[in-house]
Amino acid sequence: MLDRDGRLLVTDLARRFHTSQVTIRKDLEVLHEQRQLHRTHGGALPARERALDDPTLREKEQLHRREKSLIAAAALRMVQKGQVVVLDSGTTTTAIARGLREFRNLTVVTNAVNIAAELAGTPVDVILTGGTLRKNSFSLVGPMAEETLRNLNADLLFLAVDGFDVGYGLTTPNLLEAQVNRVMIEVARRVVVVCDSSKFGRRSLSLIAPTSTIHEVITDRKIPKQDLRTLRKAGTEVTLV
Repeated sequence: MLDRDGRLLVTDLARRFHTSQVTIRKDLEVLHEQRQLHRTHGGALPARERALDDPTLREKEQLHRREKSLIAAAALRMVQKGQVVVLDSGTTTTAIARGLREFRNLTVVTNAVNIAAELAGTPVDVILTGGTLRKNSFSLVGPMAEETLRNLNADLLFLAVDGFDVGYGLTTPNLLEAQVNRVMIEVARRVVVVCDSSKFGRRSLSLIAPTSTIHEVITDRKIPKQDLRTLRKAGTEVTLV
């Protein structure tokens, strides 16, 4: 059914197989863990296992909306007046940006054109890096973006990632994006990875940084238990939503 339709809904599957939605959800979770499909809020999509997969921002916005909203809310509780906050490009960081619109005495540094647009006309001071525009993610990358970041200091970095293999590190499909993210980590006093649990156990093409470079992770409660134990054992703070 997934191969034929390209998407599955829990409600449709429950009717099709004459069983409860609870049972269907459990079955989809098992198939997700086996990498046979990609679990989403309300259903499932085909598995994305290729290192070069680079879905658009609009495609990503359709996935894990509830989890991203809860992660953003937890991130917002960390932000204080007078801080300089770096926001990487991504749907979770965009959700954080929307929550920052009412903040005063706050500076946001970002390489994401859409995030700058979200904060335009608000009390928040916005610094948008220069660079070459990536159409998939609305992000600015390249030497200009990196140079801007190297001249700044930040209190907090909220970093969204495409893959998080705890033993390997943080990854993204684009080489230039990885380089910009690396500089963001260098200039921030505290690095917080914001990602839903589907990102764990996955690797994209480009390594951003090893797990040891981050201070905290905000994710949902479906994070694999082994990954949660490994992170906490290494001294990384983990906030579950």
